[in-house]
Amino acid sequence: MSLRISECEVNNLPWLVAEHENLVIGYCYASKWKGRCAYQHSVEATVYLDLAAASKGWVSELYSALFAKLVEINVHAVISGIALPNEASVALHEKFGMTKVAHFREVGRKFDRWVDVGYWQCLLPTWQERKSTACLDL
Repeated sequence: MSLRISECEVNNLPWLVAEHENLVIGYCYASKWKGRCAYQHSVEATVYLDLAAASKGWVSELYSALFAKLVEINVHAVISGIALPNEASVALHEKFGMTKVAHFREVGRKFDRWVDVGYWQCLLPTWQERKSTACLDL
C-alpha cells in the first residue's frame, strides 16, 4: 500500500482517508490510467471501505471529495474497475454519473475463482462547464 500512496504523491494525485472515532474506515485515491503522455488527463478511481462502516454514506463522501479534487487538477476522464457481480459498487458508480463502458471476462482472480471485471467511466467538467454537467453535481 505504501507504494500506491507514493505513486499518488509523485503524480500529484489525491489519496483521501475517512476516519471515524479515531479509526480509519476507508480510503479512496486516483492513479494514472496509463503511463503514456496521451493519457495524462485520465485516472482510475478506487475506493475501499470497512464493511462495518457500509451503508452510512462514507463511500459517497469519499467519492464526492475525490471527484472535486480531480476537477480542480483538470482531470478529464475517470475510470473505475469493478469485480463482478457487485450490485452495490455498480450502484455507487452510477450514482456518480459513471456509465459502463467495458466488460472483461475472467481477468481477475479473487477467493480462488476467476471473476469478470467491468469498467465504468465519467468525463469530468472543466471549471467553466461545472454548472451544466450531468456527470457531477459539485
